[in-house]
Amino acid sequence: MTEITQGIDNIRKRVTDSALSCGRKPAEIKLIAVSKTRPADDIRYAYDHGQKYFGESYCQEAIEKIEELKDCAIEWHFVGPIQSNKTRLIASHFDWVHSVDRLKIARRLNEQRPPHLPPLNICLQVNISGESSKSGLHPDELLATARSISALPRLRLRGLMAIPARTNDTQQQLKTFTAIATAQDQLIAQGLTLDSLSMGMSDDLEAAIMAGATMVRVGSAIFGKRVMGKG
Repeated sequence: MTEITQGIDNIRKRVTDSALSCGRKPAEIKLIAVSKTRPADDIRYAYDHGQKYFGESYCQEAIEKIEELKDCAIEWHFVGPIQSNKTRLIASHFDWVHSVDRLKIARRLNEQRPPHLPPLNICLQVNISGESSKSGLHPDELLATARSISALPRLRLRGLMAIPARTNDTQQQLKTFTAIATAQDQLIAQGLTLDSLSMGMSDDLEAAIMAGATMVRVGSAIFGKRVMGKG
């Protein structure tokens, strides 16, 4: 468990240092601890160390942990691929969904969001690197999709999310993240109200923060190497 607290502290320092180095306030950046495959005890330990935001990718596994940790004031983020048959569970249990990549899924989430809950916060996933192996909208599809989702009453479109192609080239990381930020700026210029950029993970969060990330998603650098999930 000590490794978890050390991991959180190390990532918080990296976030703080990165923000200050480019003239940003560290408080502008939300650290999402990606806890997929980790037991509820690990999440509770991180929560007791001050971590309030957690990301999950496997729906059924996540629901079990959310139920077990109902006594904790956790903000839950769904960050994985979305199957159509899981939208009702996601809409009912999560505060944020980062990985909406088609209008059909957004409509299902809207229809299935319980009326007693506030609108579900949504990020559109963009396939900024054009990788066939990755989900996400092509940048040319963003405006039409964003406008349609903005009209759905049980959703609140907040911004964009991306998982760029991995590279150790810091300049290439920055170039790609800047392209995502520019895509969001173009949507804002078209009248959409957006305030969130979910980008950056353990290996590239510094470049993401420099480009304007407001949420970074970090798993292994906090919890260690992940184990096989339940799906």
